Amino acid sequence: MMGIDNIKIEKIANSRISHIDFKNIVFGRVYSDHMFLADYTDGKWNSPRIKAYENISLSPANTTLHYGQSVFEGMKAYKMKDGSVGIFRPYKNFERINRSAERMCIPNLSQDFFMNALVELLKLDISWVPNEAGTSLYIRPFIFATDEFIGIRPSDTFKFIVFTCPVGPYYSGAVKVKIETKYSRAIEGGTGYAKAAGNYGGSIYPAKLAQETGINQLIWTDAKTHEYIEESGTMNVAFIIGNKFLTPPTGETILKGITRDSVVTLGGDIGLDVEERPVSVKEIVSALKEGTLKEAFGMGTAATIAPISMIRYDDTDYHLPDHTKWEHSPKILEMLDAIKYGEAEDRYNWMYKI
Repeated sequence: MMGIDNIKIEKIANSRISHIDFKNIVFGRVYSDHMFLADYTDGKWNSPRIKAYENISLSPANTTLHYGQSVFEGMKAYKMKDGSVGIFRPYKNFERINRSAERMCIPNLSQDFFMNALVELLKLDISWVPNEAGTSLYIRPFIFATDEFIGIRPSDTFKFIVFTCPVGPYYSGAVKVKIETKYSRAIEGGTGYAKAAGNYGGSIYPAKLAQETGINQLIWTDAKTHEYIEESGTMNVAFIIGNKFLTPPTGETILKGITRDSVVTLGGDIGLDVEERPVSVKEIVSALKEGTLKEAFGMGTAATIAPISMIRYDDTDYHLPDHTKWEHSPKILEMLDAIKYGEAEDRYNWMYKI
């Protein structure tokens, strides 16, 4: 394992933490004191180091700036009931960043390298893990190409960086979504299953158009027919009709969400009939019209479970029942949070304690 002796640590003299109001944290705007960096040169990862969080310098000819050869992850650490800090399912993030990297011609990381980068960074900035209800420390590992070359080919050099930021809720309440039937997020054979930077850049414009009409996020549909549900914005999506928990299966066009996997597991634990299968737009719209769609929600690292209050389809708005009175997803969220904060037994060994 890449031990602490192998990581050069430059600890800052004065922390900025005393200037942070942890009771009022805006998501993704406040960053912790340090970051981890490593460089890929001569066919291997080297120069692991932790230094002050600061700007980085790039050549105007940087490969990533022109061709988007970059992948990232999103994960969280929590202050647990016993005073320790736990990272939620980090090995799954490790597996996924390597799947994404392979698709984008980026060299893989070893598990020891990835985990030690996280652990040593969090040890140094452990005071940045907030202790307020509903808060956590968001962790952003990412890899990007660093060749100074504007020819189109895989880069020979890369940089791996991890930084963290204390965060509160991503959404302040329930979200309004639109089933998108014109624009597409991904298609078979593409990069939809990878957390590639370009996937998100390409989704901003259609999301912006929807937001201008009062919509928070899109529900993406398949690119070929627009007849089947895929993802919702930056999240996987699920629906509860009767006692059925429906969610599209992950695959080439749908990201293999770690929160999704956790919610699916807990949904089965509370007795829901979990069906991971293609979910048609027609099926969901019919359930909305008939009043049998009881709950709909997004599942992702940032929001965990984001209740959906309204679904727009074909210029018609369909309103769901008051989410504060839902039965199943709030229970799943409560169970999941109890595990993350160390208030319940971690039966699936999801938490990695620092």
